[in-house]
Amino acid sequence: MSAVPLSVTTLAAMKTRGERIVCLTCYDASFAHLLDAAGVDVLLVGDSLGMVLQGHRTTIPVTIEHMVYHTACVNRGRSQALVIADLPFLACATPERAVDNAARLMQEGGAQVVKLEGGAALLDTVRRLTEQGVPVCAHLGLQPQSVHRLGGYRFQGRDHAAAETIRHDALAMQDAGASMLVLECVPAALATEISLTLSIPVIGIGAGAGCDGQVLVLHDLLGLNAGRPPSFSRDFLRGHDSIAAAIAAYVAAVREGSFPAANETPY
Repeated sequence: MSAVPLSVTTLAAMKTRGERIVCLTCYDASFAHLLDAAGVDVLLVGDSLGMVLQGHRTTIPVTIEHMVYHTACVNRGRSQALVIADLPFLACATPERAVDNAARLMQEGGAQVVKLEGGAALLDTVRRLTEQGVPVCAHLGLQPQSVHRLGGYRFQGRDHAAAETIRHDALAMQDAGASMLVLECVPAALATEISLTLSIPVIGIGAGAGCDGQVLVLHDLLGLNAGRPPSFSRDFLRGHDSIAAAIAAYVAAVREGSFPAANETPY
């Protein structure tokens, strides 16, 4: 691996070459150092920290202050991996608010990319951010910040109309300037189609093996689930004698395309 820090252009080149992108959530400097050393390409400071670190039932209580703090911790621990930080609940309710909060994540936290959940309603926000020089990662499919509207953590895009909406929003996000896209809990065939259609990298979680890369919540990878683990995850610590070995196994499995397997792809 090159010693040069990764960027959105690096990931775009990886997609062009057909190299799978490895992403994991990360919330502190110690794990950032460990993941970076293992060759993880992208460290996602996810608002999932509200659930796995803070003990909330959803990501909604997470604030911009929480995100800035954890992003700064991660940034201090990494040397090469790209750092993406989530804009938390209602942090991009207006384009102006999104710009202000993105500035905090980048200036105070050291994020290189900001991620936001939502489709067509956020196109003006994505345009405004990219016009201001902010790289954006869009997030479609299951959107955890909308859990109450969705009625739970449910797979998305399973009927024709819903799939068409996701297809349309994915293209629209790319056209608006998004540099990356996360697809969460959508049918594998749909995710593969979108990955092949878009020129920007598409990172899947619960979306099959046809995406340009994969992301998991770090705690799911390590089997640290308070309840039932997601059907699309794998406990990589099982059968390995250290956290470092588990992370290395995940990196290798994503690179070679053996994760996710068919039984880890619900739809």
